[in-house]
Amino acid sequence: MKDKLTARAALQIQRPVEDVFDAIIKADKMSKYFIKSSTGNLDSDVTVEWKFPEFDDVFPVTGKLIKSNEYISFDWSGGAEGMLVEIFLEELSDDSTVVRVKESFMEKDDDGIKQAIGQTEGWANFLACMKASLEYGINLRNGAFDFMKTKEQ
Repeated sequence: MKDKLTARAALQIQRPVEDVFDAIIKADKMSKYFIKSSTGNLDSDVTVEWKFPEFDDVFPVTGKLIKSNEYISFDWSGGAEGMLVEIFLEELSDDSTVVRVKESFMEKDDDGIKQAIGQTEGWANFLACMKASLEYGINLRNGAFDFMKTKEQ
C-alpha cells in the first residue's frame, strides 16, 4: 500500500530457530523478556491478552497465521482494522536465527509517522530484549520503562 507506513526491525540471534520460535509464541518464555504476563500461548485464531509491566492496561492479541519455526503473525489492534505484526524467522547454517519484524499499516500523516517511529523503536527493543534473554539469560526490559510509570502518575 503506497499510502501507508510500515514499521520494521531485524536482528540476528545466536540460537536455533526452534528456541527463537518458542520464545515468541510461548507465554512463559516471552514473560522473561517482553511482557509481564499473558492469558495463553500465541496460536492461530486464538486471542490472548498481554500485560506489559509499565502499563495498567491489557492488550488483546489475536494470532493469525503461525508456521512452526518460520512465520508468526498476529493482530493487536483490539478489534479495530489492522495492526498486523509479521515475524519472519530465517535459520542460518551456524545455528543462529535472523528475526525480521514488520508491523503494518500506519497512515501517512503526522500521527502515522509518529506511530511508525514508535513501533519501529518498540520492535528493535523487543529484538534486543529477546537476544539478551536467549543468549545471556538477562531481562533487559526489567526496569527499562519505569520512567513511563512515573510520568503517568
